[in-house]
Amino acid sequence: MTRIRVVPQSESSGLLAELYQRFRGADGVVDHVLSLHSLNPRSMEDHHRLYAWLMRGPSPLSRIQREMIAVTVSAVNDCFY
Repeated sequence: MTRIRVVPQSESSGLLAELYQRFRGADGVVDHVLSLHSLNPRSMEDHHRLYAWLMRGPSPLSRIQREMIAVTVSAVNDCFY
């Protein structure tokens, strides 16, 4: 649970509702790391764009290697996502 105020999907409208719809997972839920941006939908969109570029854009690292790095850094930082 985040300590940052988040606009729930059920209370979203406009651009935020559109982004929640676009970024939700197969389970219908938006990752917490994205929902943190609910008070500033533009930053949510930009965060997702940056993440997609870093994880799926051109790189000498495979996607699996990039995911392993992300998991390791999160574990070291006690950040479980």
